[in-house]
Amino acid sequence: MLKKKIVLITGGTGSFGSAVLKKFLDSGVKEIRIFSRDEKKQDDIRKKYNNSKLKFYIGDVRDYQSVLNCVRGCDFIFHAAALKQVPSCEFHPMEAVKTNILGTENVLEAAINCEVARVIVLSTDKAVYPINAMGISKAMMEKVAIQKSRTTHKTVINITRYGNVMGSRGSVIPLFIKQILDNQPITITDPDMTRFMMSLEDAVDLVLYAFKHGKNGEIFVQKSPATDIKTLVSALKKLLNIPYHPTIIIGTRHGEKLFEVLLSREEMVRAKESKDYYYVSPDTRDLNYTKFIDKGEKKISKSLEYNSHNTHHLAIKKMQSLLMKQGFIKTIIKDNKKFKA
Repeated sequence: MLKKKIVLITGGTGSFGSAVLKKFLDSGVKEIRIFSRDEKKQDDIRKKYNNSKLKFYIGDVRDYQSVLNCVRGCDFIFHAAALKQVPSCEFHPMEAVKTNILGTENVLEAAINCEVARVIVLSTDKAVYPINAMGISKAMMEKVAIQKSRTTHKTVINITRYGNVMGSRGSVIPLFIKQILDNQPITITDPDMTRFMMSLEDAVDLVLYAFKHGKNGEIFVQKSPATDIKTLVSALKKLLNIPYHPTIIIGTRHGEKLFEVLLSREEMVRAKESKDYYYVSPDTRDLNYTKFIDKGEKKISKSLEYNSHNTHHLAIKKMQSLLMKQGFIKTIIKDNKKFKA
């Protein structure tokens, strides 16, 4: 589907953009446009790949004109640009609104006006039952995307949600490893806290699955294993051959959930599934209030959300095996003698 096509990645210098870039370059794509605010990271990518298929655009999704200039002529858009850090969004909620909500509207409006064939919008577990500003802004971003999908037929809009991505910016695993390398105690918020375990490759596969199979307005979620933090830390310590490294329990941080939720109870009632994914069709009801007030859905009362507490959990050995598949873990073990058995 990508062969001889022009692809745009917003926020293309972030974790997702970096992971998806090489796969796209090997796909026969005609051109890949990287759109972001970070000229330093763009320059790093330019030097790293030195590929004429890569085109770089400095801009901000908050500015419709800069988005429009980049969108013109595109066939597909992967919208990854966002403010993703919970604390920064919590202290600056209007910045989250401007980037995550209004910025997404700019991207979608430009895509529709330029008749882009398909847009994939990247979301997060924090958009489900949100308790912090980042999650609220992402939940509203999803609502904007679904609303746009109702009114366009030439542009297909899909949403992908994923939870913890191992090795991504802000992930807890690189933090734990840095604390170990710095001879600092590992700081655990809550040992019983659970998180889905996805690699960056899994995140890319999810997006590509939605890209290939998605119908307008559908939300896609990958079926992923999970683990609790105490198991993750034990697996990491065993893998790095440091069984006695100290840990400190610091308590749950502001805006942090005990577990991740990828599909709500309400969504699970409508969810369909393939072998590896769930997908949810949009609610197509119009603004006829009798449908909201007079009619309910009995199945919702009996439905269970899809979260990191009730999915399959990895034991220590399985968690070790999964960690060893991550390139950054292999590099750390290779480069540090003290981690070798």
